[in-house]
Amino acid sequence: MIGQQVVYDKLAELGIEFNYLEHPEAPTIEIARQYWKDFKGTHCKNLFFRNHKGNQHYLVVFECNQQMDIHALEKRLMQGKLSFASPERMMRYLGLAPGSVSPFGLLNDTTHHVKVFLDDKLLQAERLSFHPNDNRASLSITLDDFKRFMDATGNAYEWKELY
Repeated sequence: MIGQQVVYDKLAELGIEFNYLEHPEAPTIEIARQYWKDFKGTHCKNLFFRNHKGNQHYLVVFECNQQMDIHALEKRLMQGKLSFASPERMMRYLGLAPGSVSPFGLLNDTTHHVKVFLDDKLLQAERLSFHPNDNRASLSITLDDFKRFMDATGNAYEWKELY
């Protein structure tokens, strides 16, 4: 499992500065909100899906206050029927446990299996906030730095209207 230090090392390698907030375990947005009061950034929700056959996996990222209708998402993504991936699949492809999912888990996806869909409304954010592969912390980086990080992962990703 790729933990926080690997994330920080990769960000340093890419010359990406970040703001960091340590907090108690926050496996849900509702819990994390308690600690984000003065933490600047657009906080993101990250959902991990698989297709019907189970041979393709997707990370879907959008602003944390939005609700996602899975059936509407299926139509927008045109990837067939989607369901939430199991904790075992999450560990296998992202090296993460439920409640800690973020794009930083892509560092564990050495085969670049996971495709990422990012809500295009996030392109309006100055900074984006995620767990650094551990839900006992949050970090934020600029949108431009996030794009650089995504390019460095080697995973396919697409900015798309998700809702």
